[in-house]
Formats: sequence, structure tokens, C-alpha cells
Amino acid sequence: MLTRLEVDGFKNLLGLSVNLGAFTCIAGANGTGKSNVFDAIQFLSLLADQSMTDAAQQVRGVHGERLGDPRDLFWNGYASGSHTMRFAAEMIVPAQVEDDFGRPAEPTTTFLRYELELGFEPPRGPERIGRLALRHESLRHIKQGDAHEHLRFPHSVKDFRGRVVRGRRSGQAFISTAESPSGEAVISIHQDGGGRGQSKPAAASRAPATVVSTVTSSDDPTILAARREMQTWRRLALEPSALRAPDSYNAPGELRPDGLHLPATLFRVANETFDTDIADQVYARVAGRLDDLSGVSVRSVGVLQDDVRQLFTVRLQEADGMTLSARSLSGGTLRFLALCVLLEDHRVGGLLCMEEPENGIHPANLSAMVELLRDLSVDPGAEPGRDNPFRQVLVNTHSPGVVQLVPEDDLLFADSALIRTSDGAVARSLRLRPLAGTWRTDSASTDYVTVADILPYLTAPAGAHLTLPGEVA
Repeated sequence: MLTRLEVDGFKNLLGLSVNLGAFTCIAGANGTGKSNVFDAIQFLSLLADQSMTDAAQQVRGVHGERLGDPRDLFWNGYASGSHTMRFAAEMIVPAQVEDDFGRPAEPTTTFLRYELELGFEPPRGPERIGRLALRHESLRHIKQGDAHEHLRFPHSVKDFRGRVVRGRRSGQAFISTAESPSGEAVISIHQDGGGRGQSKPAAASRAPATVVSTVTSSDDPTILAARREMQTWRRLALEPSALRAPDSYNAPGELRPDGLHLPATLFRVANETFDTDIADQVYARVAGRLDDLSGVSVRSVGVLQDDVRQLFTVRLQEADGMTLSARSLSGGTLRFLALCVLLEDHRVGGLLCMEEPENGIHPANLSAMVELLRDLSVDPGAEPGRDNPFRQVLVNTHSPGVVQLVPEDDLLFADSALIRTSDGAVARSLRLRPLAGTWRTDSASTDYVTVADILPYLTAPAGAHLTLPGEVA
């Protein structure tokens, strides 16, 4: 669970700090940079799994493309001078993970703060583009006694915090960065035993990847747990063409971020206990949830098994008896169905990011969509477990309808503001502000919005031809 994100120098994120709860909705006009928050999270997730070069090439470019030049990720892009971006992520990691060899590992402590600084090295010799350079990386624990100061969202101390924040740590960090006599940054891995054993130092300038991404065994269980947590931060971009596709019998039963393998995932979720009664209950719950949509009358949902072609296909039966395949369903219905399946899949944890979930959804169904998204996230008032998966949901929207349905505590409002950087330059940066009086508002800060500031989300636009009785247009 990502509880706090700090970003400076990545795209238009300058000095950004945001506290996250189980469910967070970022609302703002197009072009403010809301998606850059998702890009930053995705970038950190990719850096925990791949080389810096590969991670940079997979992040969305400033114009929507995936570009090969890493300068596209810096706020000052192709301007002269130095390029630096810094990240910090506070996270609750799993209490037990598996390494790349299938061996179990238990971290020393589960509440961690990860910091990363990247620079840019210009091309040399025959190189056509430059590369990212690792300048600083650290991973340290957050004391149990300080957890209440970091977990600001409402939660049960006994059933939630007492279950997910575990372990103790004394001594130095798990990953640290120091400067060598020659002035070069040296990154060291320290064993979970604190003072026991030798640290493992390496020169940062020659590193092709982050230290976290290189830990694959149970020898460093806490770093491994941080890596596993970051690998679960996924960005959902559900595509109707992928959701409509049938699956072969040997397809992986795990829904991809684009929605591929929906039939195989639904079949696996329903049948993993080999109990037909439980399978029927899963299908019935999915059908019941889908029936909440206005204009959709669902009697049953299931997976058709074609033994001749060895294919799984999602099948929906309407109340009048008509049977429809996934190919006959609208994009909005398919996206809603995919989220219903994720809700049933207790294996799915980590952070789910979703942009503009209202796309393809009729305004009458926004309430059902918002309720489903909130149900996907863990209930911090109860103990996480199979019936309360440790999931976190982050969405962004520009829809007034969505904003009106999301509880005040779960909202952050996005706009842009001119700021002066450390080198004296003026830049336009994304700003995220909570609603006054919510847990996200720092008592010492005035950086929040009031109801008067968000009237465009609460009233009909000027010039509206149709309004409800009593509403001013």
C-alpha cells in the first residue's frame, strides 16, 4: 500500500507531496497533469522490475507517445543545465513474499520509506541519446511508534494498523547511499540483521538499474518485500478489444492491465476451490453487481467452455433469456464487468490506478461505478484478509458527476500553479489540494480548497439548456 508519494522534477511534478488512503479520487480539468501522477507511480513500479532505460521507454511521453529519450521525463526536458528528479514513497509491504526461486521470505519490518534520485548523462561517442544515472537510493524503516503520524487516513488501530504494520528494526537502513573519497556516490545493501554481516557496496554511476530491482532472493527479505510491493502498482487501461477476446484453455488466469484474459480469470476465480456451489456463488455475485447498471438486465453470468476449440468465452444471459457473448457487450459494460471480476479475485492486491473510469458509462450508472471502485479498495476499519483484500485504488477524473458521488475525504483537486524552482526558473507545476476539513488537510497548511472553489463540479455550467427545478444555470 502506497501511503505517501513525493515527486520533484518529473514532468510537471515539482515539490509534489500527497498522502494516499485506501481510495483516492483526483479531480481536475484536462491538461493539468493528473496523469503524470500515474506516470510517476508506474515509473517507480517499472524501475523495481527493469533497467532504467527500459523503464523510461515504457512511460507515456509528454504528447502521449512512448519516446526513447529520457529527457522527456524531466520537468526541464531539453533545456540546458542539469537534470534531476527525486522520488520518495512510503509504503506498507506484504508480511510474507516469495523470491524468484519460490522460497518464502519475511521482511524484518513492513512499513518502509524508499527514496530515489535520478540524473541525466548526455550521450557520448556513438550514442545518439543519453541515459538515466542513479545518484541516490535508500530504503529505511518507519518505526511502529511513528506509524500513527504517517497513516493519517481513518483506520482501525487494532484490526488494521496492528495487522499490517509489523516488525522492528534497529540500526542502519536496508539500502543507503554515501559519497566515496573521490566524490562518487556509492550505494550499499545492508543485511536485515542490522549490524551483522558485511554491507554490499556498488558505485551508483555505473548502475544500469536500481538496487531494488536487482534483489531476487530471500537473502534480503525486506528489500525483496519492497520490490514485490512496487511490482503490484499497476495502471489499468481496460480496452474493449482485449476484454472481448476469448481465451485458450492454457491462457494465464490473471487479468492484464488492458483487460486481456478476462474469460480465463473469471473461470479461475470461480473454480479455484473445485466446489461447484462456490463457483455458482461467484458467478451470481458478478451477475448481481452487473445488474446494478441501468439499462442492463442480467439473469446470469458465466464462462462458456468450448472443448472443440479449447476456448473460454464470457457469456451473459439477460432477464428475457437472450444469451450474449462478450463481443455483443458495450465497452462500458465490459469495463464494469472486468472490475466486478477483480472484486472477486482475492489474489489481486497492491495499487490499482485507473484514469477516467466514467468513460463509456451512462451518467445514470456513475453511482454504481463509484461504489464498485470504493468496494475494490481495502476497508481500513477491518482486518485485511481473503474477504477484505489488501487493495488500494487511485482514480482521476474530470467528471462533475463522479466528484459529486465521492466522499469528501477521498477527494483531491488538481490544478496548476506557477512556482519558482531552486535554480531560479519559473515553471508551471501540478498542485493537488484536499477539501477543507478532511483528514488530508494539514492543520498548519492553508493549501486546500473550499466548496466555493469547486462550484463548477457542483452546479450546472453557464448556458446549460436543461437544468433540474431550482438549479441555477
